[in-house]
Amino acid sequence: MTLRAEVPTATVEPLRAPGLARWWFAAGLLCVAVVALAGVAVGPVPLAPLDVARELVGLPSGLSATEATIVWQFRLPRVVLALLVGGLLATAGGAYQGTFRNALADPYLLGVAAGAGLGATFAIVNAGAGQTSTVVTLAAFAGAMAAMGITWMLGAAGDRTRGPASLVLAGVAVASFFTAVQTFVQQRDQENIRQVYSWILGRLSSAGWDDVLLLLPYAVVSTLVLLLSGRLLDVAGVGDDEARTLGIDPRRLRVVVVVAASMGTAAAVATSGLIAFVGIIVPHTVRLLAGSSYRSILPLSLLFGGAFLAATDLLARTVLAPAELPIGVVTAFFGAPFFVLVLRTSRAGAV
Repeated sequence: MTLRAEVPTATVEPLRAPGLARWWFAAGLLCVAVVALAGVAVGPVPLAPLDVARELVGLPSGLSATEATIVWQFRLPRVVLALLVGGLLATAGGAYQGTFRNALADPYLLGVAAGAGLGATFAIVNAGAGQTSTVVTLAAFAGAMAAMGITWMLGAAGDRTRGPASLVLAGVAVASFFTAVQTFVQQRDQENIRQVYSWILGRLSSAGWDDVLLLLPYAVVSTLVLLLSGRLLDVAGVGDDEARTLGIDPRRLRVVVVVAASMGTAAAVATSGLIAFVGIIVPHTVRLLAGSSYRSILPLSLLFGGAFLAATDLLARTVLAPAELPIGVVTAFFGAPFFVLVLRTSRAGAV
């Protein structure tokens, strides 16, 4: 009995979340508030940040009726959607990295993005002039979840334990196949190819409260499940055999985390289009700053991921104003060199 009690204590103790994470949590909240305020205040019609802050908290602001409409109907839903999408992608990225024990894992790992792209492409091509944003979003979500399901079945066929290696390889195969089908569909329908590419490159310009409400239920469920799994990911990080001795079923944990992360990713991608690299940049940076405990990584990724994408969106719509860059282009501009840096660090054995 004494020996069994000592093993878990010695194993789990080094994974305890550092006290410094509390300061990073406060910094994350502050970062979200500052970026959100800037996102609402900055635009073709500049608004005073103090007036915007007063308007948002319900105090007399001095804004005109037109300016208040700009705040509540145009800029605020776009900022809120960016915070939700960025937080979901970053949290899912951190969860994938913990599940697969690989800092290069990201939300697109299991073919989720490719499935969403194919679903959206089918909707845009077949719905014609009567299409709505909701139709495209639902089709993209269905495609993303279908891709995740196929990846899971292929991973099980190659490895009954659905280990990390088999799931990654299955995800690469599914993503390649879905991307090929999407390209085939695009080539057969040249009339809608511009709209398809616009969606693929990421879009928040048409964001409204309907998009926020459509995403919110999936965001809440996915985030709660992943945040509650943080401690279990810490324990499972020591290895499957060791985790079983501590009473944790690694396979069941992997199922729960992958499904929750994929659902959140699918909803985010379906709403905003393909926005890459958020799931690599944010959780890896958080790990370097606040420690390796997933009890810290996941909530901090939620905050800083939202702030990162909201700031990126602000940059996308102001750097070439009045023109607007696709947000996926901006995230790729920062993400590609960061990915190379992470890859070099991984090879050096520092991940």
